[in-house]
Amino acid sequence: MTTLPGTTPTRTPAAPDGPATMRAWRVTGPGEPADVLRLDEVPVPEPGPGEVLVRVRAVAVNFPDVLLARGEYQVRPEPPFVPGIELCGDVVALGEGVVAGDRGLEPGARVVGSAIGVLSELAVLPAAAVRPAPDGLDDAEAAALTIAYQTAWFALHRKARLRPGEHLLVHAAAGGVGTAAVQLGVAAGARVIGVVGSAAKADVARAAGAHHVLVRGDDLAAQVKELTGGAGADVVVDPVGGTSFEQSTRCIAFEGRIVVVGFASGAVPPVRANHALVKNYDVLGLHWALYQQRTPAAVDAAHDALTRLAADGAVRPVVADVVPFEDAPAAVQRLAGGTTTGRLVVRVAG
Repeated sequence: MTTLPGTTPTRTPAAPDGPATMRAWRVTGPGEPADVLRLDEVPVPEPGPGEVLVRVRAVAVNFPDVLLARGEYQVRPEPPFVPGIELCGDVVALGEGVVAGDRGLEPGARVVGSAIGVLSELAVLPAAAVRPAPDGLDDAEAAALTIAYQTAWFALHRKARLRPGEHLLVHAAAGGVGTAAVQLGVAAGARVIGVVGSAAKADVARAAGAHHVLVRGDDLAAQVKELTGGAGADVVVDPVGGTSFEQSTRCIAFEGRIVVVGFASGAVPPVRANHALVKNYDVLGLHWALYQQRTPAAVDAAHDALTRLAADGAVRPVVADVVPFEDAPAAVQRLAGGTTTGRLVVRVAG
C-alpha cells in the first residue's frame, strides 16, 4: 500500500494496539435521514486491490442519500452503513495494483470521486471511480461536479446528441442535475428553457444561463410551443417524472428526444408507445452509474471535457450552502424536503 508521506490515516486510536478510527455518519435503519443517521467512531478502512483511500474534504448531498436512508434505493446496504456518494478529497494511499501517477492518482493528489460510503473522514473508493479535481473549482464545487454534471453530459451528448441551435427543455432547472444541464446546454449552443417548481427558484435557473424560465403548471406545454414557434422542444432532460414527463410528451418536437434521469416527484410515469410512434419521438433512459461500472473510459472522457469547461468558466456547480460535518443529517433532510436549489455540501475537513 502506497501512503502519503508525512500523514497517517488516523484520527484517534481505538486502543493502544488496536486499529485506527475515524468519524463516520451511518444509517442505522430505514427512515427519514434526520432520524436514522448516527455519528459513529469506526475503524479506518484500508484500500484493497484496485482501490484508493481518500481523506475527505467535502461531500455533496444527493437524492440517493435520501433514498439510502429510507431503504428505497436500488442498492440496499445492510445497516449500519455509511451513505454519501460524491466527494472531493486527497489521496492518502493506493491499494495493490493501482500505479502511482496513473490517471493522475497519487498520494497527495486532490481528487473527486463517486461511490456509496463517503460520508466519513476517510473513504475507500474504486480507483476507476476517482479522478483529478479541476483546479478552477473549490472543494465544495468540486465535490458537486461528478454525478450531476456527468449525468447531464451523458444525457445531452451521448443519449440525446444535442446539436447547436436546438431547443433544450430542462425540468427542475434550479436543482443539481438541472443547473448542470442548463450550463452544458448553453455551452453546446442550445436555446435553453428551464422549468422550476416555484417563482422563488427562477433566478437560480436564469443565473445558470437559461434563456427562458417557466414555472411548472398545467399550461407548460403551451408555453413551450409558443417559445419554440410551435415546433416544441428538441431535447428534454427530466429528473422529475410524473406530470413533468407527461407534459414533455405534449410539447416534444418531431424526432425529439426525452431523456429520463430520475423521478424526484416520486411518481414513475407510464410511457405510451403508441404516442411515441405517432409523434416520432424517443424516450431514453439514463442511469449514469452503469457507465461508471461498464465503460469507465467514457466517464474519463466526459470528466476531461468537464474539466476543460470548468477551466473556461463555462460550467461551475451552483452550491447553495456548505454545512459542517456535524450537521450532515439536517442537510440530507433538507434535500428530502424538495425545497432546495443548487447543491448542498457537507464540509468534512479543511
